Amino acid sequence: MKTIDYRVDTDGVAVLTINVPDKPMNVMTPDFLADLKEAVARITNDANVKGAVITSGKDAFMAGADLKDLVATFDQRTDAAEVYGWCRGLQQSLRKLETCGKPVAAAINGTALGGGLEICLACHYRVAANNPKAVFGLPEVQVGLLPGGGGTQRLPRLIGIEPALQLITQGKHVKPGEAVELGFVDKLVEPGTEIDIARTWVLEEGDPEQPWDKKGFKVPGGAGLMNPSVIQTFMVGTSLLQKMTNHNYPAPIAIMSAVYEGTVLPMDTALDVETKYFVSMLMNPVSRNMTRTLFINKGAADKLVRRPRGPEKRVVTQLGILGAGMMGAGVAFVSARAGMQVVLLDTTQEQADKGKDYSRNLLQKRVEKGRMTTEEARVLLERIHPTTDYEDLRDCELVIEAVFEDRAIKADVTAKAEAVMADDAIFASNTSTLPITGLAEASKRPKQFIGIHFFSPVDKMPLVEVILGKETADVATAQALDYIQQIRKTPIVVNDSRGFYTSRVFGVFSREGINMLAEGVKPALIENVARHAGMPVGPLAVTDEVSIELSHHVMTQTKKDLGDQYIASPADAVIEKLMDLGRKGKKAGKGFYEYPQGGRKHLWSGLTDLYPRASEQPSADEVRKRILYVQAIETVRCMDEGVVMHPADADIGSIFGWGFPPYTGGTLSFIETEGLAAFVAEADRLTEKYGARFSVPDSLRKMAENNETFYSSAENTPRRSAA
Repeated sequence: MKTIDYRVDTDGVAVLTINVPDKPMNVMTPDFLADLKEAVARITNDANVKGAVITSGKDAFMAGADLKDLVATFDQRTDAAEVYGWCRGLQQSLRKLETCGKPVAAAINGTALGGGLEICLACHYRVAANNPKAVFGLPEVQVGLLPGGGGTQRLPRLIGIEPALQLITQGKHVKPGEAVELGFVDKLVEPGTEIDIARTWVLEEGDPEQPWDKKGFKVPGGAGLMNPSVIQTFMVGTSLLQKMTNHNYPAPIAIMSAVYEGTVLPMDTALDVETKYFVSMLMNPVSRNMTRTLFINKGAADKLVRRPRGPEKRVVTQLGILGAGMMGAGVAFVSARAGMQVVLLDTTQEQADKGKDYSRNLLQKRVEKGRMTTEEARVLLERIHPTTDYEDLRDCELVIEAVFEDRAIKADVTAKAEAVMADDAIFASNTSTLPITGLAEASKRPKQFIGIHFFSPVDKMPLVEVILGKETADVATAQALDYIQQIRKTPIVVNDSRGFYTSRVFGVFSREGINMLAEGVKPALIENVARHAGMPVGPLAVTDEVSIELSHHVMTQTKKDLGDQYIASPADAVIEKLMDLGRKGKKAGKGFYEYPQGGRKHLWSGLTDLYPRASEQPSADEVRKRILYVQAIETVRCMDEGVVMHPADADIGSIFGWGFPPYTGGTLSFIETEGLAAFVAEADRLTEKYGARFSVPDSLRKMAENNETFYSSAENTPRRSAA
């Protein structure tokens, strides 16, 4: 067998060691599924085999299916009957394993997720090493799926419906000790002893029959339509899922249905129910979208797929930060957490110290919650050195400026920093809107000048946008990406443009909401539909969050820079009006919303007086389309102009940068899900009704005509355009 080492010891115990070649973690490849089927047959038919132990030859036990295979299943439009047969093959092997008439134990040495845990659940006994790095769970819901190897049926039968649903619908991971407490692992042992203890159980105590195959078995806590506690679980659970998902994510509801239906049926029939739900989710675009973007493409980005190959890897040991405001302070925290010595510089020592206090407050909260010790917090904090002296930057391999969005201020700090920086050090600007090529004009070495755009709050936001100026060299790109990997963030790489990619498209989202307000659309309708569509907050609320004052500043600067080329929108007048009224956003305590002390924020009633409601209000679907389509179309423009060089970066950036709905897979995957031809036709309608901002580039129209997609088109070769 290619993936399983099958050995029978002198006591008649077959030890199956899973070791899928050429994979860092065991996954369910076609070879493994074939080997599992053969191994189960050997256990069953060999009279010399008294029982079996299943373990792993790798540090972890096993994960589930290869995610790339799952995406291919959807993209290749694999026949549902073929997928059904493939899924049933795994289930039948596991069902034969648990009904083979011989005791089978799982010796779980490390992490067991998805199909890996489902193999363990099909065993009659589970021994887990007390490995601090190990986690167990059924995380399929995170990629729009449900467990397809019996997880929705065996776990509830082991621990009860309610705790099982909490694990499966949330995709929650638990440590080995908690798995024992919950009841789906039988024994926790010292690492390295799990195989021997599992063997002992097989030889001395082994029970070859699962609880659910014994006469009179009942699901712990009950099951079925007539059980009051179970019905309450499903009623409350369904309501909570609706609130959490707005029915944009079908997998949690499918999980609830599979568990509800399956737990009142015999196991073989229940497994068939699970398979049908699994296939329906696998053939749903939500699964393809989430798997491709949130796991495959994000994983590639985390491994620095966009890094130039030439420059050698370089670790940042000392980092300089110019500006100790909220952004600079946040960068200081994540960098010190990664082990770097951080020079945090500001105009006064008081401001610099205040920036360090930001980290001190974060660390204090972690200590209070038991997430770190006082000593660990002290050591981390000592890595941050507040100062006003540019000489302290002399040994920094990378310096990041995070000062106010003003060209003159940025030019000043650039010159002062470069005067003392080492010749091979890299300078980065954390601007969110100002073109990097223009800022690099203040640099005496523009090849080593790059944009590194963080998102606030830095300690929580996972994305970092790397912006290449016209003269940015590969060595600067490589250094920026190496640093981002050090601080465990996800990078995307884009070319220079006003607003780059994320700020530019985020801007059209917020402006479209403000445009609708100016047209007389009810503000509550705008905000509620945006959230129901999957945006984390509505466009009016998010404008308050980033501040109306900042929006006004960016708008004013853009008008100044573009002159006659600036294209005004109804949102401009709304921003001007609110600024005149002193309604500058959340920090000011008033903007589109009111922020009463001790109370909940609510939409400002004066909006109706300023912008009377139109007699005819648009449908929720129309508002949804305007909100999502305008972002997707602007993304296509960014691709067309070479600002974004690969669709994966567009999708990752849209979800992790400003919160485009994850179920869509990102702005470009959203277009593919809608269908390019259908999207173009709908965009044409929106253009005619609302204006040119909805007009699609000719490139998209041609792709639709040629039945191409962003991920399949030859045009997806990463491009490096002139900034």
